[in-house]
Amino acid sequence: MVAYVFPGQGSQAEGMGAGLFGQFKDMTEQADSVLGYSIEELCTKNPDNRLSQTQFTQPALYVVNALSYMKRLYDTGQMPDYVAGHSLGEYNALFAAGVFDFSTGLRLVQKRGELMAQASGGGMAAVIGPSSDKVEETIASSGIEDVSVANYNAPIQTVISGLRASIEKLESVFVEAGAAYVLLNVSGAFHSQLMSAAQDEFSEFIESFDFHVPAMPVISNLSAEPYTADYVKENLVRQICSPVRWTEIIRYLLSVGETEIVEVGPGEVLTGLYLKIRQKV
Repeated sequence: MVAYVFPGQGSQAEGMGAGLFGQFKDMTEQADSVLGYSIEELCTKNPDNRLSQTQFTQPALYVVNALSYMKRLYDTGQMPDYVAGHSLGEYNALFAAGVFDFSTGLRLVQKRGELMAQASGGGMAAVIGPSSDKVEETIASSGIEDVSVANYNAPIQTVISGLRASIEKLESVFVEAGAAYVLLNVSGAFHSQLMSAAQDEFSEFIESFDFHVPAMPVISNLSAEPYTADYVKENLVRQICSPVRWTEIIRYLLSVGETEIVEVGPGEVLTGLYLKIRQKV
């Protein structure tokens, strides 16, 4: 069996998608029409460093992930048995499963990125070394209440999210405990309660959309279990404030049998996490 996994924010890089835009002209033109600007120029030339801005990063990654998926289908003729995506990448998993078409997914992602970009004052950090349980215990014992886990990325890699001042304050706490602590270059506290305003507005926006039953299992960020058609909207709304359970997602995919896991999109972030998770299974 084969599972395709799609990366999220953090995998973007200038030059991504080069060669794909010309190969899939119809989809590229659809993207330009939805976004109101050239997606090829954004991805390959990165004017004004826009790829670092959430409202541009998310649509860019969605488009490149989608075109990468179409190229893989074109080259191999092989549909995946399972799909999953990390945070934003979940929209590509749903696109691959036929839950919505390319343009619909892009409209959702564009709105999501715009709303999340409006939340300021937040920060994120990767904690490397201790287990996620230990990370949660350390946060609780610190007395800092506005920081929580955003991504359970791997058994020894956890991303935390909260007010920037609190994230910076926790650095000394984790370093003294022997962990590596990497402050992330992000503008907001993604997958935390500081995104609640964005989540509320997105809930209203998504209400007018209709979705199809997944044509293949899509493993949810929210539950680390397959989507059901009745909960597409709820999952996508709640995902904005809830943690990404990536370790559990990969373990689920490994539990269903001998599964080849293929990263589809720019970079190799998810491939690296997969190897770390597999070592601990």
